[in-house]
Amino acid sequence: MNNKQKRSVNNKKIEYNRKHFGRVIFFVIILIFGLFAGRFFYITVFHRAGGEDIRQKVTRLYDAKTRLNAKRGTIYDANLQPIAEDTTTYSIYIVLSKKATYNGKIDYLPDSKKHQAASLLSKNLNMSYQKVWQALHPQNKDLYQVELGNAGKNISLETKKTIAASKLPGIKFIPAQSRLYPNGKFASHLIGLAENTDGRLMGVMGLEKHFEKWLRGTDGVKRSSFDSMGTTLTNRKAKTRKVKNGDNIYTTLDQRLQTYLETLTDNAQNKYHPQGIRAILMNSKNGEIVAATQRPTFNPQNREGLSDIWRNTLLEDTYEPGSTMKIFTTAAAINSGNFNPNATYHSGTTEINHQTIYDWNRAGWGTINYQQAFIRSSNVGMAHLEQQMGAKRWGSYIKKFGFLKSTDSGLGDESNGSISFKYPIDQANTSYGQGIDVTAFQMMQGFSAIANGGKMVKPRLINKIKDPNTGKIVYRTKPTVVGHPISKSTSSQVLNLMEKVVTDENGTGQDYKLSDYPVAVKTGTAQIANPQGNGYMSGEMNYTFSVAGIAPANDPKYILYVTIERPRSFSSEGTATKMLATIFNPLMQRALDEDSTDFKASSYKISDFTKQDPETVAEKLKKRGLKVNVVGNGSKITKQSQVAGSQVIKGERVILLTNGEQTMPDLSGWSRADIAKFGQMVGLKINFNGSGYGSKQSVAAGTALKNVPEMTVELKDQ
Repeated sequence: MNNKQKRSVNNKKIEYNRKHFGRVIFFVIILIFGLFAGRFFYITVFHRAGGEDIRQKVTRLYDAKTRLNAKRGTIYDANLQPIAEDTTTYSIYIVLSKKATYNGKIDYLPDSKKHQAASLLSKNLNMSYQKVWQALHPQNKDLYQVELGNAGKNISLETKKTIAASKLPGIKFIPAQSRLYPNGKFASHLIGLAENTDGRLMGVMGLEKHFEKWLRGTDGVKRSSFDSMGTTLTNRKAKTRKVKNGDNIYTTLDQRLQTYLETLTDNAQNKYHPQGIRAILMNSKNGEIVAATQRPTFNPQNREGLSDIWRNTLLEDTYEPGSTMKIFTTAAAINSGNFNPNATYHSGTTEINHQTIYDWNRAGWGTINYQQAFIRSSNVGMAHLEQQMGAKRWGSYIKKFGFLKSTDSGLGDESNGSISFKYPIDQANTSYGQGIDVTAFQMMQGFSAIANGGKMVKPRLINKIKDPNTGKIVYRTKPTVVGHPISKSTSSQVLNLMEKVVTDENGTGQDYKLSDYPVAVKTGTAQIANPQGNGYMSGEMNYTFSVAGIAPANDPKYILYVTIERPRSFSSEGTATKMLATIFNPLMQRALDEDSTDFKASSYKISDFTKQDPETVAEKLKKRGLKVNVVGNGSKITKQSQVAGSQVIKGERVILLTNGEQTMPDLSGWSRADIAKFGQMVGLKINFNGSGYGSKQSVAAGTALKNVPEMTVELKDQ
């Protein structure tokens, strides 16, 4: 075949290939077009792609979902005064980047305004002009924004409004939910603490934690739609879920007595410097905890002291109670028919299985009877009573009085306690409060059987929980009788012996006499187990000193139990009983005075005074013997310190806020709680130094409050 023929054949093959390839390309294009058309048809008809509904996806693209924070429930005292409540604080930041614009306007702080901004911020925040100026001129010139450290956090609404009123561009605020504890130290480990976690408040200890599901509420949701330009679409129905605010908790705490207890305990802590203090005042008839505290403690408002101790020592810590346990030993002996008050024994020492038990007075008092054994707090006498009852019977009474198991208070983690009860010497030791570990709540529960005619009631801190959305009570507690370990006759005999501890010339509780009221008392001095090994700590101050009292002894209403552990000294008081009396006597006296008929007759129920004339209301309240402070020169009351429906007594303070210009009052003689409430009402951050009542203030009386963001008040005992 010649070359010409070859070229002809090749040309025909090329033409054939072109036609074939063209057909393939044509059909591929048709197929692709068909697929696109089919896909488009499917999406158009069925509105689905990638397993999702396209309409819903587009809706989500142009929908905004906003979380509406539920208000956390308020915790109240027995007189409807808030102990813990929600508030809003703000953090400030300043945009410096010149790239920041909004709707064609600058949205940053220009250099020409920095002097004005530094002056404004230093005046309204706890920060010097120089430090603000430095913050506004960072070394890194590319920073988009700067913050002002702690001074720029937790800003009140009033301070935020003052700064925002300048309308300086670039100054921004971030709101945050915050928890307000207006009383500072106030049964802090029982009430607990809530902290902002990921934008919402969450309880981390105490009632705040253990009643979280009631307090937290349910956040609401608001969905709104907008177009591609960001304009809200008003023709599309917004879907919302309503906010359900958290439930309010009403406690049994009495604000006046709790505040007084905190002051007394602070004084004792500062004077005797003990390792720890526990104090509980309880209504013996119904188990209501009227006041309770511990040391160390903390201030939940500023977190001061929180790192010292996290535990609730009233519930979680166990300790050997010492001679206050003799109340239960004697009650068990009487109830079981093993107590003859006139029978005698030789005091000082006794031996059990070749081991010696000593009285605190090792020389003893010679031969004395068992009534004097209780009055003088004889260990030897109690050991004899335990042997007369027998270990099995005595052990059963220990359990009947509620020891060795939790009181199930529902207030958080609670210890069961423990006991060494294997050998006769161990069994005898428990009769005077050694070799058995208890909690303060167990002791209070046991004491209630003595004070309450043999009926033992569970301690309780919660009165009720109320849904603020519906007004319905969703949880209510009632007095709970958890046992009848002794008879009414036995309780009367034990009370009579306890009263003699105060009135008898040989009694160990003579320092606890009260004016106008008979009081039944038992003192205690307990050895403390050596944390380094076996045995007990040595040294005259290495003890847990305690007192348990019931008053009035002839008609019990209150039980007060105080322990002070390892004080450095007894100071000017000179003895443990006098040291404990600095807390016990004034608190029990005030509780009984406030429960008197004359006191109740002087109480007054507060009304809602908002929108009323302040002068008229002030005059009315002063006639009732109340201290009244009107803040502002307006013609109408806008806020009041005491909520409507609460009971106040002669001498209490009522603060009335008006709609006019507000100036700083003289805070001398004001209680910490009143000063804190005033700060809350006007949006003023107040720092406290010391304890007691107002003595000095960093902002002078008469100063306009408009530009005052923060102040310091020094407190002193009156």
